[in-house]
Amino acid sequence: MADYDLAIIGGGLNGVSLARDAAGRGLRVILFEQGDLGGAASSATPRLIHGDLSVLERRGFWRVRRALAERRTWLKIAPHLVRPMQFVIPAHAEERPPWLLRAGLLLYDRLSSRSGLPDATTLDITHHPVGNALKRPFGTAFAYSDCVVDDSRLVVLTAVDAAERGAVISTGARCVRADRTDIWRLAVVDRGHRRTITSRALANATGAWTPMVAETVLRHQQVPLAATQMSQIIVPSLFESDNVYVFQNNDGRLIFAQPLERDFTLIGTVTHEFTGDPAIVAMRGADVGYLCEAASRYFRDRVTPTDVVRTVSGVNLTLASVRGRDGTTLFHARRRKAPLITIFGGDVTTSRLRAERAVTHLTPFYPMSPPWTAGTALSGGDFAWDRFDTEVDLARDRWRFLSEPQARRLVAAYGSRLPAVLGEVKTREELGPTFGSELTGAEVRYLMDHEWARFPDDVLWRRSKLGLTMPAADRDALGAFMAGAS
Repeated sequence: MADYDLAIIGGGLNGVSLARDAAGRGLRVILFEQGDLGGAASSATPRLIHGDLSVLERRGFWRVRRALAERRTWLKIAPHLVRPMQFVIPAHAEERPPWLLRAGLLLYDRLSSRSGLPDATTLDITHHPVGNALKRPFGTAFAYSDCVVDDSRLVVLTAVDAAERGAVISTGARCVRADRTDIWRLAVVDRGHRRTITSRALANATGAWTPMVAETVLRHQQVPLAATQMSQIIVPSLFESDNVYVFQNNDGRLIFAQPLERDFTLIGTVTHEFTGDPAIVAMRGADVGYLCEAASRYFRDRVTPTDVVRTVSGVNLTLASVRGRDGTTLFHARRRKAPLITIFGGDVTTSRLRAERAVTHLTPFYPMSPPWTAGTALSGGDFAWDRFDTEVDLARDRWRFLSEPQARRLVAAYGSRLPAVLGEVKTREELGPTFGSELTGAEVRYLMDHEWARFPDDVLWRRSKLGLTMPAADRDALGAFMAGAS
């Protein structure tokens, strides 16, 4: 008998989503990630949960409707991570005509029926706060509803949920060989120790490393794939209004500018074909300039490359013959050969559905429960999405030393699980040493004990974005603290 029903290689969003879905259906699951959860493209997304207006423009009505249904699901199951916001498109005389934008947004609302979010509307931004940051020629804008998401937290909390349902999550573990008979026999180097496990099925969810793993580890023929680099830039905050701007660039692309961690603005996305090692992907200077120029067409304060405090890049895969954002799932099984799932690409919005469909491929091979993830909250998400502010107020009432920004960050990260992080303390000093202005020893210990954080970057860039503001001395102190606590 095999040790597990499903072994998964890769701890990005696709991999952890498979683990959560399969574990919740009663399968014995193990996941191997050679680095940190969400350490590559899953932490470099545009951070949007949306139907995608550009797909609507290409008449992909069914794809938009499906994505908007998933948006509604995410609001229900992850209200701490997924935040509804007003998206604002300034009308530009040289771009799409206003009537076309109105018609498109009207259709967008129709496709997202029963969402509970405000319908699209027209704004006079000469007398509206969203116009304060924009150049004066823009007098009209169109506002509609969509959502933003903390992508790296979504990866981690999906893994937490999978583990609580019985999945084994092994980070710092690299699969170096997989032999396929009627079961899979995997050789794994787990934090320096080699071990062998067996599994009835295997999933290759290694993202940009999918072809390499298929060739060198699985020795399985792979279909032709195309790699695309996605990049964003982070600059100091460009606006005070609580919304996302959608800018029409002069090449027809839509550029998003969204608030990030109170003091910053995330601008993106620019994409192009990628060749090379995905482990060392870096944003090109020309792409930085492109996003700066696109934003400067609209913002009153010009954005220049010298304003950029950080770039964010990742590599996504698609079938060479098919380009799209739904991702790809390939299933291979034949007589006396254990099943193999290959899953790659796709955006955050459809990740849950993609995993659900992938796991369903295994139903002929062993019994399992029906699909369930659409109706069950992620870790900490057991409250209604329109009660987020109430959860913040409750946190401030319970831990009176928290400022509103601090409480908001913590609720957004942990939701109703916040008591497990802060406990019954009455003062901030009881939480241990402080790193930067917000991170405490108690939170770091929680992340190490419950969320697989091993190194400072795991905490500062994936479990949070506090690395944007933390001084170098505090980072060093954090590293020493984690080394002593491990």
